[in-house]
Amino acid sequence: MIVKMKFVNISGPRDDIDRVMDLYLSRYEIQLESALSELKTVENLRPFVEINPYRDALLKAQQYVGLLHEPEAVRPDPSMGLDEIFELIRETNEKYLTFQSRKDVLKRQQEELQAKQKVIEPFRPMEGDLGRLLSFRYITCRFGKLPVEQYQKLERYLLSDLGAIFVKGQQTESEVYGAYFVSPGEAQKVEAVLRSLHFERIEVPNQYSGTPEQACQEMAKQVFDLQKQMDDIDREAAEALAKNAPRLVAARNRLEELAHNFDARKMAARVEDKKEDYYILCGWMADDDVEKFMEEAKDDDKVFIVVEDDHDSYFGEPPTKLDNPKVFRPFEMFVRMYGLPAHGEIDPTVFVGITYSFIFGVMFGDVGQGLLLVIGGALIYHFKKAALAGIIATAGIFSTIFGFMFGSIFGFEDIIEPLWLRPIDHMTTLPFVGKLNTVFIVSVAFGMGIILIAMVLHIVNGLREHDIQATWFDANGVAGLVFYGSAVAVIVLFMTGHAVPAGVVLAVMFGAPLLLILFGRPLTNRIRKRKEKEKESKVMFLVEGFFELFETLLSYFSNTLSFVRIGAFAVSHAAMMEVVLMLAGAEEGSPNWAVIVFGNLFVCLMEGLVVGIQVLRLEYYEMFSRFYKGSGRAFDPYTKKNKS
Repeated sequence: MIVKMKFVNISGPRDDIDRVMDLYLSRYEIQLESALSELKTVENLRPFVEINPYRDALLKAQQYVGLLHEPEAVRPDPSMGLDEIFELIRETNEKYLTFQSRKDVLKRQQEELQAKQKVIEPFRPMEGDLGRLLSFRYITCRFGKLPVEQYQKLERYLLSDLGAIFVKGQQTESEVYGAYFVSPGEAQKVEAVLRSLHFERIEVPNQYSGTPEQACQEMAKQVFDLQKQMDDIDREAAEALAKNAPRLVAARNRLEELAHNFDARKMAARVEDKKEDYYILCGWMADDDVEKFMEEAKDDDKVFIVVEDDHDSYFGEPPTKLDNPKVFRPFEMFVRMYGLPAHGEIDPTVFVGITYSFIFGVMFGDVGQGLLLVIGGALIYHFKKAALAGIIATAGIFSTIFGFMFGSIFGFEDIIEPLWLRPIDHMTTLPFVGKLNTVFIVSVAFGMGIILIAMVLHIVNGLREHDIQATWFDANGVAGLVFYGSAVAVIVLFMTGHAVPAGVVLAVMFGAPLLLILFGRPLTNRIRKRKEKEKESKVMFLVEGFFELFETLLSYFSNTLSFVRIGAFAVSHAAMMEVVLMLAGAEEGSPNWAVIVFGNLFVCLMEGLVVGIQVLRLEYYEMFSRFYKGSGRAFDPYTKKNKS
């Protein structure tokens, strides 16, 4: 069902808006509308232009709560006032910044060490004390790298003639690291040759002691020690935050409320003149909430509430809020996928819940597999609150019921007797048609009934909207209901061996509704006494009307036959389970239970998915398209009810 909405205007002194939001509106659901846009007839309206004073403190509180271990398990301290909250955030911020400054010093030291380690890392295979190598007076030492192919040339052809020694370090796929040693007199020549081989010098400062391997190990140890000190600081900070965890969580929650309430100014308007300065808030509330709010604020002389009754003329369509029984709430997902009902439209949720579950049960009737759907869907819905799981559980109940009707348990049809029939075997003889599967016949008859119900719902919607053409002359209105109902009645009479009405009666039963559908628009204009300028000739009107009427008749036929799929899937499910049992060797008396288990799981998952989609298709195309528009907009409350 759709919750009845009312449009309310709330006003009071400008500096009282925070109190009203916090004391009243934070405990009710209200969809705020822009007062500047809605109240165009009110003069001197101005927007609120103020910076949210809670935003910075809230960001800090969210940061510190995020550093807590499992903050959702912390019970907030309910006794904190606003001054205490700000003082707590200030003190916590000072302590945290102190920890961070100590950590930043260590972090810089660690980064410097890692940079030095990165420089010397490629030269770890080299022997020799770095401090001595870099302080030679009569030998020049240069560290660097060159491409692998150039190093091979150096090693093969040039090194023996250069008068230099090249000591190799690490080698990658593309580069060779190392250092060359040469006398100062030959240094310029060797440098020129190596430069031609793309030797890239790496500056190694005289800050290392021991071999490159020893220097790297020493720096790695220092980096590890610094990291340990930083981890200790993090633990110390975490312990300090943990001591105030209940207060921090409470501060975060309260600041979120205050910041959110303050942001209501974006939707509010100010009215300022020489005598007074006050705010105006307006929006949609549920009828029950409006009554409770007015009762609660009746003695508050700073709050003025006006309920607008003529919202259709001034404020447009109300938003849609659905409130259905718990068992049907998961099916709201299907309704939302198609589109929410407008405020005056019928909510189809209950209709969808009943028809979807019933049709699914017929198409997927099996006691064992139905119970699996019930158990699995119910558990997921209980723990995860997934709407689709709730739908599966409800549909599984009907699958179980029709499993008993068809006498099928995990595909076995010799354990229990069917309460009704076995879909794959039972046949019925009809006049003119011959033998047909009984489930097919019942499916078409059920489809006819569903189409008639959809037409009745269309008529109800037309009456609610005061739409004469949709109510009386539409293909799904009274005229269409009379025509299709007459056709159904004649078919039932003929198939059951009863006499059909005379030809004149049939002509009236079928002809009059079709003529009303054909001339629906001009008849509507005549009833409303409204003259419509003719855009086309009478001949073109009749030609177009004829083809539209033919399309309508064709849609009646095709939509009715579409329900045959209900019986088809009931039969195919039984046939698929026969195949599973045959593959398992059940006919021989010693079935392979592994095949039966996996076969049932496969059929349950695969066919369950296909059946679910097919039933949804029937809902949308054969039912919704006849009576439902889904043009509503969702109720989007600015505030949420406080359940505590």
